[in-house]
Amino acid sequence: MKDAKFKNYDGLPLMLSVPDLTEALGISRARAYELVKSEGFPALHIGNRILVPKEELIAWIKDNIGRAN
Repeated sequence: MKDAKFKNYDGLPLMLSVPDLTEALGISRARAYELVKSEGFPALHIGNRILVPKEELIAWIKDNIGRAN
């Protein structure tokens, strides 16, 4: 089993790319793209790039604990 790239919130970059999001959440690339395109998820679409602000991701996680997606 490969070691996790991110071990805690402090290790996350200020802005996460989709590949960073897959590593941080332990989800597939396809699921990460579904997530960043979903309503209410804090993704910034800048040209062809999709970025997720670290603090917004943490808040989203806290707000969505216990909800089925």
